[in-house]
Amino acid sequence: MPFLFPDHPTIGIFGFGALGRLTARHLMDHFALFVHDINADAVSASALELNLRAADVVTVAQCDIVILAVPVTAMRSVIATISPHVRAGAIILDVGSVKMEPARMMLEGLPDHVDIIGTHPLFGPQSARAGISGLKIAICPVRGRQFRRVGAFLRHVLGLKVFVVTPEAHDREAAVVQGVTHLIAKVLVQMGPLPARMTTASFDLLVQATEMVRYDAPGVFWAIENANPYAGAVREQFFELATGVRDQLADNPCAKEAL
Repeated sequence: MPFLFPDHPTIGIFGFGALGRLTARHLMDHFALFVHDINADAVSASALELNLRAADVVTVAQCDIVILAVPVTAMRSVIATISPHVRAGAIILDVGSVKMEPARMMLEGLPDHVDIIGTHPLFGPQSARAGISGLKIAICPVRGRQFRRVGAFLRHVLGLKVFVVTPEAHDREAAVVQGVTHLIAKVLVQMGPLPARMTTASFDLLVQATEMVRYDAPGVFWAIENANPYAGAVREQFFELATGVRDQLADNPCAKEAL
Protein backbone atom coordinates (compact mmCIF):
# COMPACT_ATOMS: atom_id res chain seq x y z
CA MET A 1 0.00 0.00 0.00
CA PRO A 2 2.74 2.62 0.71
CA PHE A 3 3.94 2.57 -2.91
CA LEU A 4 0.36 3.20 -4.07
CA PHE A 5 -0.47 5.96 -1.57
CA PRO A 6 2.84 7.13 -0.08
CA ASP A 7 1.32 10.22 1.55
CA HIS A 8 -1.11 8.27 3.78
CA PRO A 9 -4.23 10.02 2.50
CA THR A 10 -7.37 10.54 4.52
CA ILE A 11 -10.70 9.18 3.34
CA GLY A 12 -14.05 10.82 3.93
CA ILE A 13 -17.28 8.85 3.52
CA PHE A 14 -20.59 10.59 2.96
CA GLY A 15 -23.45 8.24 3.74
CA PHE A 16 -23.18 5.61 6.43
CA GLY A 17 -25.85 3.14 5.47
CA ALA A 18 -25.20 -0.52 4.73
CA LEU A 19 -22.78 0.13 1.86
CA GLY A 20 -21.03 2.98 3.63
CA ARG A 21 -20.40 0.77 6.66
CA LEU A 22 -19.21 -2.09 4.47
CA THR A 23 -16.80 0.27 2.72
CA ALA A 24 -15.49 1.58 6.02
CA ARG A 25 -14.87 -1.91 7.43
CA HIS A 26 -12.55 -2.81 4.58
CA LEU A 27 -10.69 0.51 4.45
CA MET A 28 -10.24 1.24 8.15
CA ASP A 29 -7.03 -0.80 8.42
CA HIS A 30 -5.39 1.15 5.60
CA PHE A 31 -6.50 4.79 5.95
CA ALA A 32 -7.64 7.38 8.46
CA LEU A 33 -11.41 7.53 7.94
CA PHE A 34 -13.91 10.31 8.60
CA VAL A 35 -17.63 9.69 8.13
CA HIS A 36 -20.72 11.87 7.85
CA ASP A 37 -24.42 11.10 7.46
CA ILE A 38 -27.61 13.08 7.86
CA ASN A 39 -28.52 10.62 10.62
CA ALA A 40 -25.90 11.82 13.10
CA ASP A 41 -26.95 9.46 15.91
CA ALA A 42 -26.62 6.36 13.74
CA VAL A 43 -23.21 7.50 12.52
CA SER A 44 -21.94 8.13 16.03
CA ALA A 45 -22.99 4.68 17.23
CA SER A 46 -21.52 2.87 14.20
CA ALA A 47 -18.38 4.98 14.22
CA LEU A 48 -17.69 4.11 17.85
CA GLU A 49 -18.23 0.43 17.10
CA LEU A 50 -15.73 0.54 14.23
CA ASN A 51 -13.36 2.98 15.95
CA LEU A 52 -13.94 5.61 13.26
CA ARG A 53 -14.36 9.35 13.50
CA ALA A 54 -17.71 11.00 12.85
CA ALA A 55 -17.09 14.48 11.45
CA ASP A 56 -18.82 17.54 10.03
CA VAL A 57 -19.41 18.12 6.32
CA VAL A 58 -16.40 20.35 5.76
CA THR A 59 -13.94 17.99 7.46
CA VAL A 60 -15.12 15.03 5.41
CA ALA A 61 -15.22 17.05 2.18
CA GLN A 62 -11.61 18.13 2.65
CA CYS A 63 -10.24 14.59 2.81
CA ASP A 64 -7.82 13.41 0.14
CA ILE A 65 -10.30 10.80 -1.08
CA VAL A 66 -14.04 11.42 -0.77
CA ILE A 67 -16.48 8.52 -1.19
CA LEU A 68 -20.10 9.29 -1.96
CA ALA A 69 -22.07 6.36 -0.54
CA VAL A 70 -25.45 8.07 -0.86
CA PRO A 71 -28.54 7.26 -2.97
CA VAL A 72 -28.56 8.58 -6.53
CA THR A 73 -31.49 10.81 -5.58
CA ALA A 74 -29.33 12.56 -2.95
CA MET A 75 -26.13 12.89 -4.96
CA ARG A 76 -26.76 16.26 -6.59
CA SER A 77 -27.48 17.86 -3.24
CA VAL A 78 -24.40 16.31 -1.59
CA ILE A 79 -22.18 17.34 -4.50
CA ALA A 80 -23.40 20.93 -4.27
CA THR A 81 -22.70 20.93 -0.52
CA ILE A 82 -19.15 19.60 -0.73
CA SER A 83 -18.03 21.30 -3.95
CA PRO A 84 -16.77 24.53 -2.30
CA HIS A 85 -14.66 22.55 0.17
CA VAL A 86 -12.95 19.78 -1.83
CA ARG A 87 -9.19 20.19 -2.09
CA ALA A 88 -7.16 20.39 -5.30
CA GLY A 89 -5.92 16.97 -6.39
CA ALA A 90 -8.51 15.10 -4.35
CA ILE A 91 -10.20 11.95 -5.63
CA ILE A 92 -14.00 11.98 -5.57
CA LEU A 93 -15.77 8.70 -6.24
CA ASP A 94 -19.19 7.18 -5.85
CA VAL A 95 -20.17 3.57 -5.15
CA GLY A 96 -23.66 3.41 -6.65
CA SER A 97 -25.36 0.77 -8.77
CA VAL A 98 -25.65 3.04 -11.83
CA LYS A 99 -22.86 5.06 -13.34
CA MET A 100 -23.97 7.36 -16.18
CA GLU A 101 -26.12 9.74 -14.16
CA PRO A 102 -23.73 9.99 -11.15
CA ALA A 103 -20.81 10.60 -13.55
CA ARG A 104 -22.75 13.41 -15.20
CA MET A 105 -23.68 14.96 -11.86
CA MET A 106 -20.10 14.83 -10.57
CA LEU A 107 -18.72 16.36 -13.77
CA GLU A 108 -21.26 19.17 -13.65
CA GLY A 109 -21.06 19.86 -9.93
CA LEU A 110 -17.43 19.35 -8.89
CA PRO A 111 -14.54 21.72 -9.61
CA ASP A 112 -12.01 20.93 -12.34
CA HIS A 113 -9.17 20.45 -9.86
CA VAL A 114 -10.40 17.06 -8.58
CA ASP A 115 -10.26 13.59 -10.12
CA ILE A 116 -13.61 11.83 -10.56
CA ILE A 117 -14.13 8.08 -10.56
CA GLY A 118 -17.30 6.04 -10.72
CA THR A 119 -17.11 2.72 -8.90
CA HIS A 120 -19.59 -0.07 -8.37
CA PRO A 121 -18.78 -2.88 -5.94
CA LEU A 122 -20.54 -5.83 -7.57
CA PHE A 123 -21.43 -7.18 -4.14
CA GLY A 124 -23.20 -6.05 -1.00
CA PRO A 125 -23.28 -6.77 2.73
CA GLN A 126 -24.94 -10.16 2.22
CA SER A 127 -22.63 -11.46 -0.52
CA ALA A 128 -19.57 -10.05 1.30
CA ARG A 129 -20.24 -11.74 4.65
CA ALA A 130 -17.35 -14.16 4.13
CA GLY A 131 -14.98 -11.39 2.97
CA ILE A 132 -14.46 -9.48 -0.25
CA SER A 133 -11.30 -11.09 -1.63
CA GLY A 134 -12.07 -12.45 -5.09
CA LEU A 135 -15.25 -10.41 -5.51
CA LYS A 136 -15.71 -7.96 -8.38
CA ILE A 137 -15.74 -4.19 -8.67
CA ALA A 138 -16.25 -1.95 -11.69
CA ILE A 139 -14.24 1.26 -12.10
CA CYS A 140 -15.37 3.98 -14.49
CA PRO A 141 -12.75 6.71 -15.07
CA VAL A 142 -14.55 10.03 -15.44
CA ARG A 143 -11.82 12.65 -15.06
CA GLY A 144 -8.11 12.40 -14.23
CA ARG A 145 -5.67 9.50 -14.07
CA GLN A 146 -5.65 8.53 -10.42
CA PHE A 147 -8.11 5.73 -11.15
CA ARG A 148 -5.04 3.61 -11.88
CA ARG A 149 -3.79 3.94 -8.29
CA VAL A 150 -7.26 3.25 -6.94
CA GLY A 151 -7.59 0.20 -9.15
CA ALA A 152 -4.18 -1.11 -8.13
CA PHE A 153 -5.07 -0.75 -4.43
CA LEU A 154 -8.36 -2.55 -4.88
CA ARG A 155 -6.68 -5.35 -6.81
CA HIS A 156 -3.43 -5.86 -4.90
CA VAL A 157 -4.42 -4.90 -1.36
CA LEU A 158 -8.10 -5.78 -1.07
CA GLY A 159 -7.90 -8.69 -3.51
CA LEU A 160 -10.81 -7.57 -5.70
CA LYS A 161 -11.25 -8.38 -9.37
CA VAL A 162 -11.23 -4.96 -11.05
CA PHE A 163 -13.00 -4.17 -14.32
CA VAL A 164 -12.30 -0.79 -15.93
CA VAL A 165 -15.26 0.22 -18.11
CA THR A 166 -17.04 3.33 -19.32
CA PRO A 167 -20.17 4.46 -17.45
CA GLU A 168 -22.20 3.62 -20.57
CA ALA A 169 -20.81 0.08 -20.85
CA HIS A 170 -21.41 -0.46 -17.14
CA ASP A 171 -25.05 0.61 -17.25
CA ARG A 172 -25.78 -1.39 -20.39
CA GLU A 173 -24.57 -4.64 -18.76
CA ALA A 174 -25.93 -3.83 -15.30
CA ALA A 175 -29.41 -3.34 -16.76
CA VAL A 176 -29.45 -7.11 -17.37
CA VAL A 177 -27.19 -8.34 -14.56
CA GLN A 178 -28.90 -6.40 -11.78
CA GLY A 179 -32.19 -5.41 -13.35
CA VAL A 180 -33.38 -8.95 -14.04
CA THR A 181 -32.00 -10.32 -10.76
CA HIS A 182 -33.88 -7.76 -8.69
CA LEU A 183 -37.11 -8.25 -10.65
CA ILE A 184 -37.04 -11.99 -10.02
CA ALA A 185 -36.14 -11.46 -6.36
CA LYS A 186 -39.01 -9.02 -5.85
CA VAL A 187 -41.49 -11.58 -7.17
CA LEU A 188 -40.06 -14.52 -5.21
CA VAL A 189 -40.09 -12.57 -1.95
CA GLN A 190 -43.79 -11.84 -2.45
CA MET A 191 -44.43 -15.55 -3.10
CA GLY A 192 -42.97 -16.46 0.29
CA PRO A 193 -42.63 -18.28 2.51
CA LEU A 194 -40.77 -20.43 0.02
CA PRO A 195 -40.25 -24.17 0.47
CA ALA A 196 -37.11 -24.99 2.46
CA ARG A 197 -37.28 -28.78 2.96
CA MET A 198 -37.70 -30.67 -0.32
CA THR A 199 -35.71 -28.42 -2.65
CA THR A 200 -33.46 -28.88 -5.65
CA ALA A 201 -29.93 -27.53 -5.99
CA SER A 202 -31.08 -25.07 -8.65
CA PHE A 203 -33.90 -23.80 -6.41
CA ASP A 204 -31.48 -23.39 -3.50
CA LEU A 205 -29.24 -21.23 -5.71
CA LEU A 206 -32.26 -19.14 -6.75
CA VAL A 207 -33.23 -18.59 -3.11
CA GLN A 208 -29.62 -17.75 -2.25
CA ALA A 209 -29.55 -15.10 -4.98
CA THR A 210 -32.84 -13.69 -3.71
CA GLU A 211 -31.56 -13.48 -0.14
CA MET A 212 -28.53 -11.48 -1.29
CA VAL A 213 -30.73 -8.59 -2.45
CA ARG A 214 -34.03 -8.85 -0.56
CA TYR A 215 -32.86 -6.57 2.29
CA ASP A 216 -31.38 -3.87 0.07
CA ALA A 217 -32.66 -0.37 0.79
CA PRO A 218 -35.67 0.58 -1.37
CA GLY A 219 -33.56 3.24 -3.06
CA VAL A 220 -31.25 0.56 -4.47
CA PHE A 221 -34.09 -1.13 -6.36
CA TRP A 222 -35.36 2.23 -7.58
CA ALA A 223 -31.92 3.22 -8.89
CA ILE A 224 -31.33 -0.10 -10.63
CA GLU A 225 -34.71 0.00 -12.37
CA ASN A 226 -35.16 3.74 -12.97
CA ALA A 227 -31.83 5.58 -12.88
CA ASN A 228 -30.22 3.21 -15.37
CA PRO A 229 -31.23 4.43 -18.86
CA TYR A 230 -31.07 0.90 -20.29
CA ALA A 231 -33.11 -0.83 -17.59
CA GLY A 232 -36.54 0.06 -18.96
CA ALA A 233 -35.99 -1.74 -22.27
CA VAL A 234 -34.55 -4.80 -20.52
CA ARG A 235 -37.47 -4.85 -18.09
CA GLU A 236 -40.02 -4.69 -20.89
CA GLN A 237 -38.24 -7.45 -22.80
CA PHE A 238 -38.29 -9.61 -19.66
CA PHE A 239 -42.02 -9.09 -19.12
CA GLU A 240 -42.77 -9.66 -22.81
CA LEU A 241 -40.83 -12.93 -22.86
CA ALA A 242 -42.45 -14.03 -19.59
CA THR A 243 -45.87 -13.35 -21.12
CA GLY A 244 -44.84 -15.37 -24.15
CA VAL A 245 -43.94 -18.33 -21.95
CA ARG A 246 -47.30 -18.06 -20.16
CA ASP A 247 -49.10 -18.02 -23.51
CA GLN A 248 -47.19 -21.09 -24.64
CA LEU A 249 -48.29 -22.94 -21.54
CA ALA A 250 -51.91 -21.90 -22.06
CA ASP A 251 -51.73 -23.04 -25.68
CA ASN A 252 -50.23 -26.37 -24.54
CA PRO A 253 -48.58 -27.55 -27.79
CA CYS A 254 -47.50 -30.81 -26.14
CA ALA A 255 -51.15 -31.78 -25.58
CA LYS A 256 -51.92 -31.14 -29.25
CA GLU A 257 -49.01 -33.32 -30.32
CA ALA A 258 -50.35 -36.14 -28.15
CA LEU A 259 -53.68 -35.96 -29.99
